[in-house]
Amino acid sequence: MPDALSDFVREPFSSGGTTHDIYRSGAGPAVIVISEIPGITPQVAGFARKVVVRGMTAVMPHLFGTPGRDLSTGYVAKSLTRVCISREFNKLATKQSGPVVDWLRALAAAEHTRCGGPGVGAVGMCFTGGFALGMMVDDSVVAPVLSQPSVPFPFGRKRKAALGISDSELARVKERVAAGACVLGLRFSGDPMAPRDRFETLRRELGDGFIGVEIDSSKGNPHGHPAGAHSVLTEHLIDDEGTPTRQALDQVLNFFAERLHVTA
Repeated sequence: MPDALSDFVREPFSSGGTTHDIYRSGAGPAVIVISEIPGITPQVAGFARKVVVRGMTAVMPHLFGTPGRDLSTGYVAKSLTRVCISREFNKLATKQSGPVVDWLRALAAAEHTRCGGPGVGAVGMCFTGGFALGMMVDDSVVAPVLSQPSVPFPFGRKRKAALGISDSELARVKERVAAGACVLGLRFSGDPMAPRDRFETLRRELGDGFIGVEIDSSKGNPHGHPAGAHSVLTEHLIDDEGTPTRQALDQVLNFFAERLHVTA
């Protein structure tokens, strides 16, 4: 089987006693592309390649799953089970970002030093959707994107509205927003795993510093998004000119380019 990631360079990155491989491609300021469950699928790699085309370095950390493996229901279930028992991830809570975010902050700082520019971009998806918010504690992260943020898993009103970061981390995020930083969020309107309540919390806490993009997935919507639509930038992306998901994709890439001062 051909290597689905043959155009990326794999190398290890270590911080705080934890080492993960990263897959990198491109040149220019860095964007950390944090894959959704089950891992770095061909669709996630495809998004990273779009980042590269726009004149930036795409950096994909391998945190779980098998890099390059196609998405399947069984693969999702297996990866999710392993993540939930991992010490690196199982400390995630309504007001705690967990050790994996510390590692990602260190990666962002290292990539800023390596790639230059005003800072780095970061996008989390689904299980990792909120990680980009926690990464903003580090000044190097200047373009955070939360795509269908699903953790804490939205069981109950409190968890639906929770952001998955501590009060002190939120205070730091708000300081950065007050100084001019901005957060971009994406979700499908009917997605129960990335609930509207969470976006309402972000709007309340960050005001105009949060840009929430909500794509209509209600019954009979004009673009045919299924009721279970979830992954805005990957699985459920309709990459056709004029579609809401293509507009969301373009908005994300433009957000990165503008915040990272990329003109290509």
